[in-house]
Amino acid sequence: MAKANRPAKWQRDPEGMRLRILAAAKREFSAYGLAGARVDRIAAEAGANKRMLYYHVGNKEDLYLTVLEGAYEDIRAEERELNLEHLDPPEAIERLISFTWSYFIRNPEFLALLNTENLERAAHLKRSTKVKSMHSPFVEMIRTVVSRGVASGDFQVAMDPVQLYISIAALCFFYLSNSATLSVIFGRNLLSPEAKDERLAHVVGLVLAALTGKPAAQPGKKKATKARSLATTTA
Repeated sequence: MAKANRPAKWQRDPEGMRLRILAAAKREFSAYGLAGARVDRIAAEAGANKRMLYYHVGNKEDLYLTVLEGAYEDIRAEERELNLEHLDPPEAIERLISFTWSYFIRNPEFLALLNTENLERAAHLKRSTKVKSMHSPFVEMIRTVVSRGVASGDFQVAMDPVQLYISIAALCFFYLSNSATLSVIFGRNLLSPEAKDERLAHVVGLVLAALTGKPAAQPGKKKATKARSLATTTA
């Protein structure tokens, strides 16, 4: 009788079950998009059933939004650990670029989720009560770095922090998300270690040139090695 009344495993560890569901859902939505994702597959991979899934998270669209919010929370949390406020402004910007590049490479599921939500015209993100509030401190962090750079004379342009971050993300995102077609078009393996090093150094040089008003240095092996080392450090 005691055995019959024992709570099920998912009832004894509801948070563990919720996390397994979200992890499985992230892989499913990243691989198949919202339309192609299947709740049955998510539940099976998490060791759950549909009833558990709906109990812990909600329906398919609620689950998708929770995964999307979690993806943004993860990258923002890691960005807060960069301690940009303690670095000289040019070094802070270089670290931000190197981190963004490294994060995108390490988290292809994040890029896939962004692609899916853009195809959906951000219909689900518009329902989020969390996303805007988690981005505000991040924007202010970049604004502070830029303001310090202008005050110190390192930067010649008080660039809009939102525009600056969009440019950094775009320079990294487009290259990685289109690497297959671009590699064929230009006859290069754009995902080779050397090509990725060169790209990171190029992006760092380009952005710093825009901020400082000084010509971007040629990447070169030394510059590429430094950028790769910084990306590894921030990973």
